[in-house]
Amino acid sequence: MTFMAINPATGEAIATYAETSSGQVARIIERAHQAHLGWRGEPGAERAARLTALGALLRERAHDYGQLMTVEMGKPLAQAVAEAEKCGWVCDYYAENAERFLAPVPAPTDAATSYWVHRPLGVVLGIMPWNFPFWQVVRFAAPAITAGNAILLKHAPCVPGCAEALETLFADAGYPAGLFANLFIDVEATGEVIDHELVRAVSLTGSVRAGRAVASRAGAAIKKCVLELGGSDPSLVLADADLDAAVASCALGRLFNSGQSCVAAKRFVVVDAIRDAFEQKLTARLEAATMGDPMDAGTELGPLARVDLRDALHDQVQRSVAGGARLVMGGSVPDRPGAWYPATLLADVGSGMVAYQEELFGPVASILPVTDEDEAIKVANDTPYGLGASVYTSDVERGEYIASELLDAGNCFVNGIVKSDPRLPFGGTKESGYGRELSPLGILEFTNTKTVWVK
Repeated sequence: MTFMAINPATGEAIATYAETSSGQVARIIERAHQAHLGWRGEPGAERAARLTALGALLRERAHDYGQLMTVEMGKPLAQAVAEAEKCGWVCDYYAENAERFLAPVPAPTDAATSYWVHRPLGVVLGIMPWNFPFWQVVRFAAPAITAGNAILLKHAPCVPGCAEALETLFADAGYPAGLFANLFIDVEATGEVIDHELVRAVSLTGSVRAGRAVASRAGAAIKKCVLELGGSDPSLVLADADLDAAVASCALGRLFNSGQSCVAAKRFVVVDAIRDAFEQKLTARLEAATMGDPMDAGTELGPLARVDLRDALHDQVQRSVAGGARLVMGGSVPDRPGAWYPATLLADVGSGMVAYQEELFGPVASILPVTDEDEAIKVANDTPYGLGASVYTSDVERGEYIASELLDAGNCFVNGIVKSDPRLPFGGTKESGYGRELSPLGILEFTNTKTVWVK
């Protein structure tokens, strides 16, 4: 088996990569384990220094890494460069704070001394997606490796060049040989890696289907698992919202990364009093989005990552319209090579329709009409997903209450799109997964919280 990178803007093959053999996988796991045994004893200052070097390289090479991402999965170049730079931010955050996050925690008891410490687990497998091929990896790996773990990367098959570049990046930053290693393996081999006795935990960002399979395999082996899965995030637009600001934010949520984000706003739950005005303004904004060569600075909307993903999205749009949704704009496949799909808007989306129930992974927005705030909250929560949600209102205090108490999701924002930030926990609930990345919680996920009691 080989792994092939295909430019989604043109459909042309870029390069092929050989599969990692089972014998090589076994040696890589053993080497990672040995590297971990030495690395875990390094002082916190040394681990932080490596992370600082990693962040500096990410910023230094941001344009080159951005071009690689754009060629392999199609995101507009400016967004790809910004992704590499954001990876530098998460490195700086943990370099500055890791020692404090991992410090022993005293707990007065009947002992002379008692406390708990956070110790690394060992080798951790990261199964990562193609939509943010650098950010998803670095946001998981930076805290995990700084906690003392070794990292194995099983990246998405369509971004093999990014996977290879990431392995080189960690080596160039001065990490011990084998501490971060890439595996070109298929699904069956991935299951065998999860089973391996030296692999202690798994982090997956991907689909619900993949999450179920990985959680089942890890559970059978009694291994820690963190899952960040799909999302069909609602944006509640209430009657007192600043409509222009809400439309600008909602459109950004649908257009950024060509709509290919688990945490992007996908379902716009709009109260009747402003629904017509919201639809008109959103239509105008989406129609103005420039779709074109992702390497051009003026391009806002690039191709989707693969033709099969584009075709699946188009099928969802067609089934939604057949189910009663109104196609306001877009919804047709361009007659050109590559995985292109235009900005699309569906209105009058209701319960039972595909666009209401399923995640649409691309530049397709859905307007779900509701009569009032109470119905908006009910509809927003009427989904198997629970990754993110946002609410737009001029009553900030009320919006904060809705976000903190009434919306059933892991990331709830007021008057802004949901986004990840190293300083805040990131993760979901329900079918969007469990566990948290980023913040102090993210570095503790792959540690053994060990109680120490001394008489």
